[in-house]
Amino acid sequence: MFVLEKEQKICKIGNITVGGQPGENPPLLIGSMFHDRDSILESRAERKFDRVKAAELIKRQDELSQKTGLPALVDLVAVKADEMKGYIEFYMGITDAPFAIDMWNAGPRMEVARYISSLGIQDKVLYNSITHFDPNVKESAQELKELGFKHVVIQTYEKQAQMPEDYAASLRKMLNIIGPSTFESVLVDTASVNLPVTALSCIAGQLIKEEFGLPVGCCPTTGISTWKEATETWGAEGVKAIDVAGHAVASLMWNDYLFYGPIARAARTFPSIATTEVIRAVCRTYETKELPTAKNHPLYLLFNDFAEQFKSVLELKK
Repeated sequence: MFVLEKEQKICKIGNITVGGQPGENPPLLIGSMFHDRDSILESRAERKFDRVKAAELIKRQDELSQKTGLPALVDLVAVKADEMKGYIEFYMGITDAPFAIDMWNAGPRMEVARYISSLGIQDKVLYNSITHFDPNVKESAQELKELGFKHVVIQTYEKQAQMPEDYAASLRKMLNIIGPSTFESVLVDTASVNLPVTALSCIAGQLIKEEFGLPVGCCPTTGISTWKEATETWGAEGVKAIDVAGHAVASLMWNDYLFYGPIARAARTFPSIATTEVIRAVCRTYETKELPTAKNHPLYLLFNDFAEQFKSVLELKK
């Protein structure tokens, strides 16, 4: 379960590592800011947001990342290009950490890409994302390459009722269009539209890793948010439990990264995924007889005494 025959790509986005064999590196957690209904967003039209709270959320995610050993990115969400430019300026005033840009429309997204290139910060930006819905996807990918972008997300969602093999076929088609070696880092998004489909997107991730060796991820929050009856049945606390469980299971099932939704949920997401990753690391170590190589892996940060003891037992059994 934890060893794939295909050699797995490990990508570096700034100081962030993502990819590899399942359990080799802890999953990258990506929290969003300035999405619709974000509590810090006071007026998208007037470009107003709570700057103090936004800074606190960025710093809190960074603290949780350091504490758990889980790498993290902020996904900046905007509609208009000038709006995103303002968020980037704000973010860069808080931290020099890598970040992602997230815009649905290809035109404004490309305008922002040109702005990022003018700043010379392409190396630490994850372009989210290249999709089948862009009618000029080949030209867009070529321009991104010419602008110096190295790290992109490719979304594999094309149609309703996709099966796992359809996700793989979608990626195959996209790589044929843009070229398999156009970018240094390609993160594959196996998007899900509801909670049950999250299972199919995870299986799709396994198929994609087995065929292409690329890092895969999904967004369990999207599927959970469409389950409207959950709030009526279990209330707000129950929905939080569902969210934690959905992300924990997804992180076990071959995913190298997760879009975990609003960054305000970091306080519950990081402990959940750190716990899951400790369990996955021990399972993988039992199977491969090799401990994780990352020095700041959650297993070492949270259970170092056990890790040392486990290492000794494994060495005796060799």
